[in-house]
Amino acid sequence: MFDSLYLRSELPVRRDQGVLDLNGHADTRKFHTGIGSLDLLRALRGSRQKRRPLSLAVQLLTLSDQRDRSAAYLQRLEREIDLVACHLGTEQRIEQFHLGGATPDAGGLRRLMNQLRKRFDFLDHDGGDYSVEVDLHHTDWATMGLLREQGFNQVSIGVPDIGTDSELSVACYQNPAPIHSLIDAARTFGYRSVNVDLGYGHAWQTPASFALKLATLIELEPDRLQVFDYAQPPRRYRCENDHRRAASSQADKAAMRRICFEQLLAAGYQYIGLGQFVRADDDLLMAQERGRLRRNCQGFTCHGYCDHIGFGLGAISQLDELSVQNSEALSDYLQQLDMGQLATCRGWRCEAGEQVRQRVMERLECDLELDIPALESRYGLIFRQYFSAAWPRLEQMARDGLVELSERFISILPAGRPEVDAICQLFVADVHSPAYSPHHEFVEHDACL
Repeated sequence: MFDSLYLRSELPVRRDQGVLDLNGHADTRKFHTGIGSLDLLRALRGSRQKRRPLSLAVQLLTLSDQRDRSAAYLQRLEREIDLVACHLGTEQRIEQFHLGGATPDAGGLRRLMNQLRKRFDFLDHDGGDYSVEVDLHHTDWATMGLLREQGFNQVSIGVPDIGTDSELSVACYQNPAPIHSLIDAARTFGYRSVNVDLGYGHAWQTPASFALKLATLIELEPDRLQVFDYAQPPRRYRCENDHRRAASSQADKAAMRRICFEQLLAAGYQYIGLGQFVRADDDLLMAQERGRLRRNCQGFTCHGYCDHIGFGLGAISQLDELSVQNSEALSDYLQQLDMGQLATCRGWRCEAGEQVRQRVMERLECDLELDIPALESRYGLIFRQYFSAAWPRLEQMARDGLVELSERFISILPAGRPEVDAICQLFVADVHSPAYSPHHEFVEHDACL
């Protein structure tokens, strides 16, 4: 089955999807400087009036960015939290929280979390999904215990190589002891979920070495694995010399991706999409089965009804149709907050036509099917005409056994699930077809999909 999925050249879809990125679900290519802090403030006040629950994400400096600037950065971060929180309601509960970047020292972490709890309504007794990223080579049991003490109940552990020397990289990559230790710590301290990030596609990797690494990780039984291509690394794995690192051949890269599906599916993991594999009892998979899975700029979530607020360097916020981003230049970020202003530098307001495309992609990725009449009723369109460029390719996929296609539904079949990301890319391409008009006005009806 996998040979037919990955080696067919006639299938007009991309196969380079599955990239973990904190901002991976906000298309920043559309962002522009015409959207700024005033737009964000209006959206925050609207969120307060509607009393919506919140999803928060705090982006700390990465190890390569710190250079003794961590204390100054945390100070400005606290100022940003104050500036945003005063426009929100204290009764808006925090259902989801994510801490990314390099974890600060114990004092800095406690200070940050105290500031957040002072300004926001965090849930007690592990009621929310509170996740943290940790670096494999700079985290010990004491840090894991401290993070759990601060309320984090989900942890994401990165295991990509960190060295530039190929032999050293291979040694770090294949050594199971550090990752085993952190997973043991997570189980001991009672974390609800453990995710492991795994990259593929470096020149020193081979399909055999990758298969061995993956088999080692499977033995450790993490709850989730996030697999990504080194050609498109998540932001926290990017460094200045990334562009100088040689990549493996396309044939080896395809083989490694195929190995992911073969080994993980055989081990009982299920593929959600975007490189995310989960165990059969995972909250994300259960939400998908119940039609409640959503995605935001943090990826798949069970809290898609929350307004999302991002703090820190390059952080993204999403409230209704508005997306905004903080400055990605540290000096600009610090300067704006020193002047008592938000560091919002650009953004984008999702137009009606783009909302249709995003709705189609989200439901296909989250539900593995799309109710065509419901979409047509909601947005007042004829699906086959609106997505005229995608329809013939969907018909070809139906003949290939990847999707089931009718006038009422698009359903992704089991053979097509490894290609769910590529299937959704058909609708990205269709935006540029003559049938698509970004200024087409739709009246959205009350009917829900």
